[in-house]
Amino acid sequence: MTAKNVLIVDDEADICELIEITLMRMDIASQSALNITDAKILLDTEHFDLCLTDMRLPDGNGIELVEHVQKNYSDLPIAVITAHGNMESAVKALKAGAFDFVSKPVDIQILRSLVSAATTLPEKTGNISADKNRLSITGNSAAVKTLLNNIAKLGRNQAPVFIHGESGSGKERVAKMIHQQGSRSDGPFIPVNCGAIPAELMESEFFGHLKGSFTGAHSDKEGLFQAASGGTLFLDEIAELPLNMQVKLLRVIQEKAVRAVGASQEVPVDVRILSASHKNLVKLVADGEFREDLYYRINVIELSIPSLRERKEDIPLFVEQLLLTLAEKMGIDTDSEKPSLDDDAMSALQDYHFPGNVRELENILERAIALSDNNIITKDDLYLKPATAHSSNPTEKTAIETVDLPMNLAGQERQSIMQALEQTRWNKTAAAKMLGLSLRQLRYRLQKLDIE
Repeated sequence: MTAKNVLIVDDEADICELIEITLMRMDIASQSALNITDAKILLDTEHFDLCLTDMRLPDGNGIELVEHVQKNYSDLPIAVITAHGNMESAVKALKAGAFDFVSKPVDIQILRSLVSAATTLPEKTGNISADKNRLSITGNSAAVKTLLNNIAKLGRNQAPVFIHGESGSGKERVAKMIHQQGSRSDGPFIPVNCGAIPAELMESEFFGHLKGSFTGAHSDKEGLFQAASGGTLFLDEIAELPLNMQVKLLRVIQEKAVRAVGASQEVPVDVRILSASHKNLVKLVADGEFREDLYYRINVIELSIPSLRERKEDIPLFVEQLLLTLAEKMGIDTDSEKPSLDDDAMSALQDYHFPGNVRELENILERAIALSDNNIITKDDLYLKPATAHSSNPTEKTAIETVDLPMNLAGQERQSIMQALEQTRWNKTAAAKMLGLSLRQLRYRLQKLDIE
């Protein structure tokens, strides 16, 4: 195995020496340059696995070197060393393509984590790993190809990414794909819905607490940041964070450290932060509901997920995959029973506006399978509303109306089904006939009502 080699660019001898010693203890070789000019010469003549550069150099700015590396050595990760508290420079460097940053005075633990992550990046390839556990995105549309390309790029750095997309568009899936395609793929991926945590428990949930720090704290508790150490913390619906928590999150991003409730000292954390929301953060910032400084920290890179109506050519692929999954889920295991759509039904889906995106498509198909009288799903089985102009508000409820089940079972269906099953000694075929349902419809209701 070839030894790793790191280029250090800094005109301060003590910083160079500190980094060299740290790297040596990690069995990593290094070379130093005092300025950008010397660094460019070394880059042309030597192979490096990582470049670490100070932001202020005698003959220029570290961002200039970041841009030079991005243009000429795109496979080489480059990280910047910034002055303490100078997040503006760090954000500029990350936007220019820097892998990550570390602040002065350099924390050895943070430095070691950065170097380990940068020097273990997966090789750039044009293919997604064949690992069956690795997620992918269905579709061959131009929008999907662009999204996949951006995900692959984002997997190769540590910059905070803000994922924007409508409800049901797959924001968590995209976040996990970014995690899986980077150096943190062996670490934990911790998703958290910020709107689901009570405000009074947020600090404890995010940062942990010490025993006795408040009433009910009977033992020490690890926070979400510590749980995600070495991996990725995905903050879904980040717009739901109250302002006081936004301040605390901003500090964690800047200092790369957390302080548990009741603790007197901060502890370094090695976590990449990805966030998402279906809300317009720019408007929330203008309305004073979201901190502008936090917005610029989490939104170093913005990734937009196309809605389903923007990639209609992918709908047949989605339908094929979802029908197979749903048939298996509903116990339909013979080819003769497997459902399919006729041409009119497929055309109707491709013309539909899908305010709920892929999640809504799955619900439509699940209901259609259960309520159709044969294995061919028709347009009428989909129960779609006319395709009127869709709302730009992704929080609106989906345009699917509730379908009344045969025998007017709504509200009393559990009782009716249980009575039929008991009378037929749990013979599902006989029970379905008694209820006036097909066997498929009965299976669907059993699953929905969680009846074993």
